[in-house]
Amino acid sequence: MRSAIVLGVWVSVAAAIALQSPVGRTSLLDRSASISSGCSTSGPTSCHNTSPVSDTCCFESPGGLLLQTQFWDTDPSTGPIDSWTIHGLWPDKCDGTFDQNCDPSRAYTGISSLLTSQGASDTLSFMNTHWVDINGQNERFWEHEWETHGTCMSTLETSCLPSGSPRGAEAVAFFETVVRLFKTLPTYDWLSDAGITPSTSRTFSRSTLSSALENVAGVTPSLGCNGNTLNAISWYFNLKGSIIDGEFIPINAIESGSCPSSGIRYPPKSGSGTPTSVTIRNEQPGPTGNPGSLPTKATIHAIHSGSELGGLLSLGTWSTQTLATFTISGSADSFTMKSSKGDCGLSGGMFKCGSGVSSTTFSAKSSDGSLLLASGGSTSFSSDGIPSGTTVFDVYMGSSHGQQYTLEIIGS
Repeated sequence: MRSAIVLGVWVSVAAAIALQSPVGRTSLLDRSASISSGCSTSGPTSCHNTSPVSDTCCFESPGGLLLQTQFWDTDPSTGPIDSWTIHGLWPDKCDGTFDQNCDPSRAYTGISSLLTSQGASDTLSFMNTHWVDINGQNERFWEHEWETHGTCMSTLETSCLPSGSPRGAEAVAFFETVVRLFKTLPTYDWLSDAGITPSTSRTFSRSTLSSALENVAGVTPSLGCNGNTLNAISWYFNLKGSIIDGEFIPINAIESGSCPSSGIRYPPKSGSGTPTSVTIRNEQPGPTGNPGSLPTKATIHAIHSGSELGGLLSLGTWSTQTLATFTISGSADSFTMKSSKGDCGLSGGMFKCGSGVSSTTFSAKSSDGSLLLASGGSTSFSSDGIPSGTTVFDVYMGSSHGQQYTLEIIGS
């Protein structure tokens, strides 16, 4: 068993109180699992222990704040017209920060073959309709979600598996768990039951959407928007026991998300599902690695704890106010940026735009259906706080400041 001394007490940014949903806590103990963790669910809840826990095979840490993330893709459409689709399951730390790509040695490929060979064909069948990539690159999407997030789950370390488990058994368990959890979160049905259905003309307030979901689930999720269009949702959980077969405890989201307070569009799905020149997340091709076209005009959105939270103003600061439009010159491998204030660049590690700023050459990296701003191969940015209202924060390259995030390039 893997052992470490950890302490998961909530900090202020994650002060959401664990609540039991009227639809019930989500126990995965009764499902037909490919393996069993052997863990009890009577121990401490992740992020709520008051004393050190040594066995992180049965206590998820440090990523004890779990987000089941979903997409609503409309142009092109993905998945059934009457269902949201799976994005993933993300193990954030208890303070809302997160690790990624924790074990490159377990970056498995050929997820379909892995699932089929270990008796999870039913899981694969569901994934082929409800866990789909906007560019049609399902395998690469699944590989990415496992490599980026699954390898950071302590209860899925290979040392935690039963003796004799086949190679990749922990990844199979990950996909089985994500599918099972997603099935308990019918976001489309819950909204529809409240009279909220996709429309080309209606708009909704954030409170209307949140209240409709809270009335059924008992907790409030985080709502993600591209501009004023609803396209993502994150359901938050803590965990008792293992990711493999533990008990997911629903909690309120630690942030409201990126949607505006009113005028939110919830458009119907349309199109053939084949990528067009206009996509919600301005995606680049997936597994081929071939660079796609970079927008010449774009807004830069901050992705914090899996959800959009404001973005960059014309001086290069992080804000939740109306975002600036940047002019981009070059290719995905090498480009410069300019705002209405002047050239943009890094000065002393700080991102700035203005008449006296020396231009920096940036690059764009495709990640999880997003085009991320990068410098020197890194997509990590950080600030000293989280913006709200008129409060803005300077943006620094790297993760040395208190709030870490990535910056997504959205064509305008």
